[in-house]
Amino acid sequence: MSEKALHYIKDNRERLLGKLNEFLAIPSVSTDSQYKDDVHSAADFIVTYLTDINFDKVEKQETNGHPLVYAEYNGAGMDAPTVLFYGHYDVQPVDPIDLWDSDPFKPEVRDGRLFARGSSDDKGQVFMHLAVFEAYMKTEGAIPINVKVCIEGEEEIGSENLYDILHEKKEQFQADFAVISDSGMAEKNQPTILYGLKGFTGIEITVNGPDHDLHSGMYGGAVRNPIMALSHILASMKNENEVVTVDGFYDDVEPLTDAERKLMEQAPGEDFLETTGIPETVSEEGYTAKEHTMGRPTFEINGIYGGYQGEGTKTIIPSSATAKITCRLVPGQDPEKVQKLLEDHVNNVVPTGVTVDVKKEKLSAKAYKVEPTHPLIKKAASSYTKAFGKETVYLRMGGSIPVVEWIEAIYDIPIVLLGFGTPDDRLHSPNESFPLDSFDKGMETLVYYWDEVKK
Repeated sequence: MSEKALHYIKDNRERLLGKLNEFLAIPSVSTDSQYKDDVHSAADFIVTYLTDINFDKVEKQETNGHPLVYAEYNGAGMDAPTVLFYGHYDVQPVDPIDLWDSDPFKPEVRDGRLFARGSSDDKGQVFMHLAVFEAYMKTEGAIPINVKVCIEGEEEIGSENLYDILHEKKEQFQADFAVISDSGMAEKNQPTILYGLKGFTGIEITVNGPDHDLHSGMYGGAVRNPIMALSHILASMKNENEVVTVDGFYDDVEPLTDAERKLMEQAPGEDFLETTGIPETVSEEGYTAKEHTMGRPTFEINGIYGGYQGEGTKTIIPSSATAKITCRLVPGQDPEKVQKLLEDHVNNVVPTGVTVDVKKEKLSAKAYKVEPTHPLIKKAASSYTKAFGKETVYLRMGGSIPVVEWIEAIYDIPIVLLGFGTPDDRLHSPNESFPLDSFDKGMETLVYYWDEVKK
């Protein structure tokens, strides 16, 4: 069956690329209300596409925000597995527009890359699945497995309504496993299995002192400075060896096995010195930088502010100071428990003379990991290798995709992350692009994978 679908993709490549360009030309920026109609237009594009290739059921489901596209294909029969395919059609804002080399919503091919907002994250990768479904339907009249489609329009704003929808419509979205293409490869043309993602949580700490800014000469020595107090609190939470010093932080951490550490050592890694401009890497004592980013929890101060920020000097004791903190979590850690540990630590070490307020981050997620030896993962790896002509590598990613944890928690099914982006795609930045090699070989991978899963 796969040969006919593969020939169709190759024979129709330019037409399919043209359809993708139509999709990319829709400015479906979910965070900006002026693009509301365009967000609906992007959803309509998907509805029309799936309807035209004869999916059994296609719905544009309204939510409390932007619409979700749901579709079903049941033509593979009761004995065939059912996959839940998740993706998103919304995109990030394009600002600053003056840093783009071409119009972000007029797709343009340069140096083997397709430049447009959403080309990699996630319209390009979503479209590849649609095109492969089309190839099967046009050549065989059937897809090898049953399919449920969930493509939302709010991923870039935290999937504000998706969790409730997945929970409330559990039976509708139930499947044997899920596939998500909203990630990438270790490097261009290097097939990569992401078998783990980190969880996410955070807090905001505000230290309050006097009820207004004070003259530092008249009150210095008598009044605690909130910025200094906040600095003491923050310094007490992680030491110079990158070890988090909050009591209980590591209690539930699932340790890295020797086998995983070997996988991480063998996998291609980013040259942090070259890509970031830092003089040297730092990592948790006892672990390499790759091991820390992939498989150990992190604690980061994302922002800190308070007092005078303008040019020159203003001799004050500020009335307050604030820091924003996020933690990337690993399997075993519970986001709410970690928040409580952080809050308790702050309250235990706050200096006298000030008060502290801890605000907990609303969007949190647990880490996700599937065993690299799972049959669905091994089939994905072999499909990648067949299409790209290189052995597939295995990675755990330092980033977080909350929907992955939600699907696992609600449906208790394995999730396969079939990503085709590259480190050079400039996600969320000006000049976002997607390699045409990924477009072509990615569709090949999907054809091979659906045939493998059917067996």
